[in-house]
Amino acid sequence: MAFPLIFFIVFSLALSEATSYSTKPVPYSQPLNKTSFPEGFIFGAGTAAYQSEGAAFLDGKGPNIWDAFTRQHPEKILDRSNGDVALDFYHRNKEDIKLMKKVGLDSFRFSISWSRILPRIKPFVTLFHFDTPLALEQEYGSWLSPKIVKDFSDYANFCFKTFGDRVKLWVTMNEPNAFTINGYTFGTYAPGRCSNYLGNCTIGNSATEPYIVAHHLLLSHATATKLYRQKYKPNQKGKIGITIVTHWFEPKYNTTANRKAASRALDFLFAHPVTFGHYPRSIRLAAGNRLPKFSKEESKLLKGSIDFLGLNYYTTNYAESAPLTTGRNVSYVGDRQVTLTTDKNGIPIGTPTAVGWIFIYPQGFRRLLLHIKDHYNNPEIYINENGLADANNNSLPIKEALKDSLRIKYLHGHLSYLLKAIGEGVKVKGYYVWTFWDDFEWDAGYTVRFGITYIDFKDNLKRYLKYSAYWLKRFLLH
Repeated sequence: MAFPLIFFIVFSLALSEATSYSTKPVPYSQPLNKTSFPEGFIFGAGTAAYQSEGAAFLDGKGPNIWDAFTRQHPEKILDRSNGDVALDFYHRNKEDIKLMKKVGLDSFRFSISWSRILPRIKPFVTLFHFDTPLALEQEYGSWLSPKIVKDFSDYANFCFKTFGDRVKLWVTMNEPNAFTINGYTFGTYAPGRCSNYLGNCTIGNSATEPYIVAHHLLLSHATATKLYRQKYKPNQKGKIGITIVTHWFEPKYNTTANRKAASRALDFLFAHPVTFGHYPRSIRLAAGNRLPKFSKEESKLLKGSIDFLGLNYYTTNYAESAPLTTGRNVSYVGDRQVTLTTDKNGIPIGTPTAVGWIFIYPQGFRRLLLHIKDHYNNPEIYINENGLADANNNSLPIKEALKDSLRIKYLHGHLSYLLKAIGEGVKVKGYYVWTFWDDFEWDAGYTVRFGITYIDFKDNLKRYLKYSAYWLKRFLLH
């Protein structure tokens, strides 16, 4: 077990001094700042253990499914890289915490590496962010087996007991829908399972396994929530939730079929079961007997099993109705009966970015927040991820790569529409930019840069604040 990094993070955000950097920020007109938001609103940045820590096999850490996946299937990572070293946050945390303090962040959201604790944390902690211990995958198939529910509960119990006196905001799992789709439908994420008609996999079933995995993720979340509420919350006074990721979906054309398609796309959020205790009707109808059923006790356990909803939003797509796939090639994704696109009549839905799936459409952010308010009992919300990526251009001089004006436009637009949503009654309590540094971005490897801090991967992982970091600093401190 290795805890030094976790304990350091808990205390050092408030104690560290600013680091001196010579980079000059780009001028930008800024009509809003931190004081525009409600008192007590939290601003932070986020990361995940595998994407940033490195130290993959040090201090007793056991292997996880990404350690194995990047070795067994390097062809599924765009640059054939891995997170063995990543940003080396495990060893460079003092430097990075100073940078966070320099920017003026209130909070740092990060995940515990499950396989580092059982052979680790800070005020906003995610228990599971895609990195299942390899031992559980090899022993019984991890999320494909109901055995995972007890193992996750035991892991959560250890974390609550060990760190809960310092952690007031817990997320049981990050983006279970993305983990399910990418890991078990298309096979592009670890553990790399899918049907061969949807991806390059040697094992898996895209028609059934995503539903089984989603079912066990939900039950694991609900069980851990019950444990925290009954055993720890009365004394520790914290809150617990789950974090989902979704685009907003605009009907491609103003037809009944397209409006229903946009609604179905949103139905596949995990938000419905944790709010109401059952799957949405559209999923039940499309999946039929491929969808596991909750018992009465399980439904009761799930219903209302969040103190807050974590939300990750990046962009908006057009939604168009598609026929239900039948026969041999049915899948979790096909069951939505939706075709998603990013342009209409040759016109993109928003400002294009270096990453083909992200278009800047901040008004979709507001519409999504209002949808959640109106359809999911107006929960407390934390925006756990929001940001865009630059392409990793190794030929571009660093001083030019720091000039990320498009990211500034993105952040400004989304914060503006977030403020509008709050004014319309959405109970958003915090906002975390994704991400603080350029990091390992799963199947994209190091080919994209999501950070407000530039990492020089060619020169000892040196850190440089980008112009967006200075913009955010002015937003937060002035």
